[in-house]
Amino acid sequence: MYAIVEIAGQQFKVSKDLKVYVHRLANEEGSKVSFDKVLLLDDNGNITLGAPAIEGASVEAKVLQHLKGDKVIVFKKKRRKGYKKRNGHRQYLTQIVIEGISATGSKKAAKAAEPKAEKAAEPKAPKAKKAETTEE
Repeated sequence: MYAIVEIAGQQFKVSKDLKVYVHRLANEEGSKVSFDKVLLLDDNGNITLGAPAIEGASVEAKVLQHLKGDKVIVFKKKRRKGYKKRNGHRQYLTQIVIEGISATGSKKAAKAAEPKAEKAAEPKAPKAKKAETTEE
């Protein structure tokens, strides 16, 4: 079972017991956090898509530590002008471990999507009739 979930503005493919580095979260180390913006769920081949998110589905995680990423060197140069700038940057990260994926409410979201598709198809039929009357 895996899920695609949005965490701190980025999308991650997660499964149980997976360690993930995400942008810095405000939670303390050792605390539990829940992510509700689940975009896709795969339960042994049974795929559920959200529009945009699956209602009722969530991913539970535990914050392991806060740290800084590797240093990235930013070097700017303009040739023949003597202009050189060297700068560095280290991203603030949080390491989390995924403890579980709950798919409650995924069936309701799938059923709710079907009637909307039927309602969208009904208004198209009267528009087609109007077009037919103008052709005659």
